[in-house]
Parts: sequence; structure tokens; C-alpha cells
Amino acid sequence: MAQDFSAAAQPMAIAAPLPRRSRQARVVWRNNVVTVGGDAPVRVQSMTNTDTVNAVETAIQVRELAQAGSEMVRITVNTPEAAAAVPYIREQLDRMGEYVPLVGDFHYNGHRLLTEYPDCAQALSKYRINPGNVGKGDKKDKQFGQMIEAAARYDKAVRIGVNWGSLDQELMARLMDENSRRAQPWDTRQVMFEALITSAVDSARLAESMGLSGDNIILSCKVSGVQDLISVYRELARRCDYALHLGLTEAGMGTKGTVASAAALSVLLQEGIGDTIRVSLTPQPGEARTQEVVVASEILQALGLRIFVPSVTACPGCGRTTSTTFQELAKRIDDYLRAQMPLWRMQYPGVEAMKVAVMGCIVNGPGESKHANIGISLPGTGEAPAAPVYIDGEKAMTLRGEGIAQEFQAVVESYVARTYGKHVG
Repeated sequence: MAQDFSAAAQPMAIAAPLPRRSRQARVVWRNNVVTVGGDAPVRVQSMTNTDTVNAVETAIQVRELAQAGSEMVRITVNTPEAAAAVPYIREQLDRMGEYVPLVGDFHYNGHRLLTEYPDCAQALSKYRINPGNVGKGDKKDKQFGQMIEAAARYDKAVRIGVNWGSLDQELMARLMDENSRRAQPWDTRQVMFEALITSAVDSARLAESMGLSGDNIILSCKVSGVQDLISVYRELARRCDYALHLGLTEAGMGTKGTVASAAALSVLLQEGIGDTIRVSLTPQPGEARTQEVVVASEILQALGLRIFVPSVTACPGCGRTTSTTFQELAKRIDDYLRAQMPLWRMQYPGVEAMKVAVMGCIVNGPGESKHANIGISLPGTGEAPAAPVYIDGEKAMTLRGEGIAQEFQAVVESYVARTYGKHVG
């Protein structure tokens, strides 16, 4: 009996992230206006791990993070000496022509630092305030208000960032007490989720009542569990329309931190939740701080939300590819493209959308190379020692010998200049 495939003949729906529902905020420094939320791209943020008092070292790391693709960089402002250094960090960056907005990370004494160091308050583009440690009892609203007053006076954006490791204990105690009187009490984790969301939303509304525009407010509720983060942000997005910053706090290092962050952020971004992101990786010994920016950018690029650097398609290798040549070439080309991007962004508009393929044998090599803008199919085990190169779907040349890597890199460089240089001016 013949099967009816008429329903299956209908075109398949193509997956795409849902539109975001948040209002738009602005983070500004000089001629660099970074819009957040609304129709703006999802932004990448990072944070330095230098001693802020060392203005030169901090400025250098800020620039490295910005060059890697971070569109805002957060710095610790925890002491009078750090607050005094902020204007000098800003000055050093401006001299280097790096106008990335700086975000001041304040805990415990932010109200004093923003009040007593007005040059610091003005040099920053955004303040991060943690409602869990702005003060206790009667001092809490007063000290929170001092920080909001500074933001309103200087027209600065504010991220009200709640973290489950420093949650407002007075609020948590009150919600636990209320929960105990429920006919069917929630479990402790549900109460904690409620405390996170309540702290963020109530603090934002308090800030608005104190004179800060809602368009200058960004919220975050960070936890370190993937499923917990998804649950909290789904509910946070349901209850408000403020721009939201996503991040798995204390994600960890290496593959653990990378995979956990990608898993949590990808689910939420696909649902249209999240306007800025940070991947909070613990750097491995000797690893650059910029790795967290690379991972954040890769998450957005993999989801099709942003394009930062040309993509390199490379096969994983198998018994046909006993040579390590294709692995070495793929890494060389990927590293080369990333290193060139700070210059290429200005010199060759649109180059970030370029696709490069580095394949290791004849099975999928030619096909993948034809699908890329420029691709090379290296010989596998037992294959002729020749590497055909395809440019825009057509075979352009064949490379042989010991200098294939250098020659192919030169071909890529020539293609970039020829294809994207014509758009300049």
C-alpha cells in the first residue's frame, strides 16, 4: 500500500530566534554609542582581572578585550584608589583611540565612591549595582539612592545585577517567612528564584521612582546552574521589559565553563531573551583573558545572531586523514583571520561574513570547499599529493609541495583585498 507523503511535501519551517521584547538602552562614550535591547544586536561584554589601581595595565587589558570584540568592558571599582584611577584609564584608552565604554563594578561602597570621586562617575559609561550589598536596614535605600542619583545626574546607564551568591538576605528572609504561611509551601530553590527576580524588578522600579529613566536600566539575575538560569530568566522576561544581561556566574574554566555557558545562553537567546552577554570563564594558566570574548562571540555567531569573524569549516579527521597538515592549516588560518580582524573591520567591510574551508581528504573536501568563499581540499592517505583550491565555487588552482600553508594564506589575503577592498569609500 502506497504511503501518502503529501503532508511531508510542505516546506519545513526554518528555525530562527524569536524577536526580543525588551526596551532599548544606550551606553555611551564620546562618539561610541552602544545601543542595548530593542532591535539592537545582542552585545558582548567582558571584565578585566587587573588591579584597577594600575591604570596602564588595566587600559592595556581593556583594549585587548575590545580588540577581541567586547563592546563594553567592566572594571572593578572597589577602593578610593581604584576610583581615582578610573579617569586615567579612560584617558589612556582615548589616547589609543579606543572608545569602548567602561562599566564600573561597585559593591558595598559604591555610593561613597560615586559621590566622592565625580571624575570617576563621569568617566564611566555604566554602573553595575548589586542590590544585595548596597547596605542594610535603613541605609539600604539611601545608599542605593546615592548611586542612582549619580547615574541620573551624569546620564549613565545602570545594570542592576542580582547574584545568588550575594542575594539580599533581608528580602530572602521575608519571602521565606511568607512561604512558610502558604497552604502548599514552595521548595527553597523556588523561593530563591522569586527573591532574585523580586530584588531585580523592585530595585529597577525604585530607581525609576528616584528619577532614573527606565531606558537607562539593564537587569541581570545570575546563578551558576544551567537549568536555574533558564528558569529565572524566563520568568524575569515575563515580568518586565527592561533590557537583560545574560551570564552564567562562576561558569568555571575550559570546556566545562564554555559548554555550560553555551548551553544556558543559547536556549534563552533562541527564545528572544537577552540583550547583552558575558561568558564568565576562569582563565586556564597562561590563557588570555580574551578567551571569554571569543566564546561569547562564537555563541552569537553559531546562533546566527551576529557575525564577528570569518568562519573556518574544517573536518574532524578520520582514518583517511592520518596527516596533521589539515589540522595545522585550519588552526593557522583561524588564528590568522582572528588576528587580522581588528584591522580588517575598518579596511574591508563585510569580510566577517567570509567562509573558509580547510578539508582533509577527497570525500567531503571538494564539496565543502565549493560551498565556501574560498576552500582547500588537502590530500588524504593514499591520495595524490595535490591540494585543489576553490574560490567562489570554482576550482581556481592546485597547490603542491611543502609551502601549501603559506601559499594558501596568501591566496586568502589576496581574496580578501580583491573582494572586500572594493567596498571601501
